[in-house]
Parts: sequence; structure tokens; C-alpha cells
Amino acid sequence: MFIVENYGLAVLFCIITMLCWGSWANTQKLVQREWRFELFYWDYVWGILLLALIGAFTMGSMGESGRPFLADLSQAEGGNIRSALIGGVVFNLANILLTAAIAGAGMAVAFPVGIGLALVIGVLINYLMLSKGDPVLLFLGVGLVTVAIVLNAVAYGKHSGSTGKKSVGKWIIVSVIAGILMSTFYPFVAAGMDLENFVSPAAGKMTPYTAFVVFAVGIVVSNLLFNTILMRRPLEGKPIHYGEYVKGRFSIHLVGILGGCIWGLGNLFNLIAAGKAGPAISYGLGQGATLVAALWGVLIWKEFKGGSKSVNMLVAAMFVLFVVGLGLVIAAGG
Repeated sequence: MFIVENYGLAVLFCIITMLCWGSWANTQKLVQREWRFELFYWDYVWGILLLALIGAFTMGSMGESGRPFLADLSQAEGGNIRSALIGGVVFNLANILLTAAIAGAGMAVAFPVGIGLALVIGVLINYLMLSKGDPVLLFLGVGLVTVAIVLNAVAYGKHSGSTGKKSVGKWIIVSVIAGILMSTFYPFVAAGMDLENFVSPAAGKMTPYTAFVVFAVGIVVSNLLFNTILMRRPLEGKPIHYGEYVKGRFSIHLVGILGGCIWGLGNLFNLIAAGKAGPAISYGLGQGATLVAALWGVLIWKEFKGGSKSVNMLVAAMFVLFVVGLGLVIAAGG
């Protein structure tokens, strides 16, 4: 299988991860005026599984190092497979709520609040499990990110109030729940992998390519439950039926699949680069997706268009605090 052995390439892969994770939601924005997010999300999860399979049968099966995908899958222990599946279920619940928040509040709000909170909780969990890194820099960085999240929520509340939008608090709460769940899925996936040795993985453990496929299957299977419930009892709007999904134009379905493939590519590159780049760099750059998504929302989709001077100042302060906070987290890990 393909293994990243060069540090520079690993960092490049992490940067690609950041861009992919911060950009996939643009595909939802492209179709949201005629395609409810619940319908979009079906195609999105199929796109994740498609990319995982493509990666497994190409990069995950080429070369002489490591175990090829099918051989690796056949020897994986049931407990490790189950762990990766659970990771997919937890991630899917978090991500479907995040997608709902993107549809209701926009990328510039859902990502900083949801994924920013996931960063904060994730750093705290990792530090409690293994006290590694400079605690002063680490917690100062986490504190700045926390303040940035609060400023973003305040800016959204002020802007929504001035434009007559409703359900401000609801979408912030949904983003918070999504962030809490998002911070907990990765340990399940990591538990099923041998993160220390991609060349000769331990018996019963999975390579990143195999773990990603199992993880993606957990997403698709759990979506049958989660998305069906949301279609029948939506967070906003009228209930919708599967017939509407079947009637959708082929081009709209492709947009959703593309969104899943974009996210999946970022996830694949993050997994295969983590061993060489190290957790501080891979985690820190991956969470930079928050800033990428916020920039898309503010600069391209104009989600704070017409905002007052105070709102614009809050948004600008949010960006500055996020950049400095992420930098401190990465520096602490180094």
C-alpha cells in the first residue's frame, strides 16, 4: 500500500485535508435552494463510501509495503472492526447535525461553533489521556479558540436580529451538540488501527485504508436511521419522503456525491499522513478547516452581508483569535 515516508509530503497531505474538510460544505450551498439538506446528505454519505473504496483498491492495495486492502480486511479482528464502525456512527450523527446547522445558519457560523468546539474538547481529552506538550501554550490556545467561538455566536445573534431571522439560538445549540459529538469519534477509529507501524501493522489491527472503509460503512448504515428520522421529523420545514430523493435531477445527485468525495479525500490523506507528520501538526492543520469554511461563508457566500460595524468587528476578531489559537496549539504539540 502507499505509505507516506517524507515529512514534507505528510505536511502537504495535512494541508490538503484542511482545504477538503473546510470546503466540502460548498457543495451543499450550491444546491440548497432547490434541494433540502436531508436529501443532499444521502448523496454525501455515498460519496464518502465511494472515495474510501477507491482509496482502498488503489493506494491501499499498491506496492509491497503494508498489507493490501482485502488481505488486511480478512485478518482484522472483530473488536477492531466494531470500533471503527462505532466511530462511523458517532461521526455521522455529529456531521448530520452540523450539515443541518450549515443549512440553517451558514458555514461561517456552524463551522466555527461546531468544529471549533470539537477542537477545544478534543485537545482537552487528548491531554488528559496523555499529558504531552507545553500546557501553558496548549491551554492558552484553547482559551483563545473558545473566545473566538463565543464571538462568532454573538456576531451571528446580532446579525440575525438585525435582519429579522429567527431560530438563532436553535442553530447555535445544534452546532454545539455537533461539536461535542465530533470530538469523540476519532478514538474509536484509532483503536482499530496500528498507528505506530503502517509498514508491518500488528496482527488483527487495520491499516488506515481498511479502517476508513469500515468507518464509511458505519456512516452509511447509521444514515438509514438518522436521516430517516430527520426526514420525518425535520429540524426545520415540512416532512419529506424518499420519493423526492428519487425524483432529483442527476446533476444534483452528483453535487452531493462530490461533496462526500471531497470530505473523504481529506480524511484519507489525514489518516495516511498522521504517522509521519505527528499528531500536533496533523490535528492542528486539520482543524484549520474551521477557518477555511468561515472564509468561504464570509467572503464567497456573504453570510454576514449587510452586517453592522460591530458585527464586522466581531467577525474579524473571531478570525484573528482562531489563527493565533490554532498556532499556539500546534506550537504546544511541537
